[in-house]
Amino acid sequence: MKRITLVLIALASALGGLAFTSGHAHDDGTPIFVTAIPPGYRDWRLISVAQEGGDLNDIRAILGNDIAIKAYREGKLPFPDGAIIARIAWSYDASDENNKVFGRTQSFVAGAPKNGVQFLVKDSKKYASTGGWGYGHFDDGKSADEAMLKKCFPCHQAISSRDFVFTRYSH
Repeated sequence: MKRITLVLIALASALGGLAFTSGHAHDDGTPIFVTAIPPGYRDWRLISVAQEGGDLNDIRAILGNDIAIKAYREGKLPFPDGAIIARIAWSYDASDENNKVFGRTQSFVAGAPKNGVQFLVKDSKKYASTGGWGYGHFDDGKSADEAMLKKCFPCHQAISSRDFVFTRYSH
């Protein structure tokens, strides 16, 4: 009788845990946002660069850890768990010094850091409700508030066919 009781308790615990984790991550208390800056990200490899206009008006470098770089090089989608992509941005400034040499306005450079640093962290279980990606945004080392971070996934849903990642690999 004790053995049956123990088996039933273990089974109930397992099923209860399964029910808890099978729901949406943001509905069951599991975080959907990245809460810590991945160490060493500035030493990761370059995936691509981009210039964003409009309200953003920045120039950015997109970096990836070794797992992300390997997936990009192999054209592997979806990205494997453990892939991390970072975005660093700067103001997009005309270089008066360079333009004097060229005799016209044609040179632009990265200016002051802008729009913090952002991360995509792939963990298909932890971030199941957001396509397997956790989103992070940090200004001066401090995480953005939840209201700002809740805007990430809805925007990335538009590119679900590319595993929710905007940046293509620049060989």
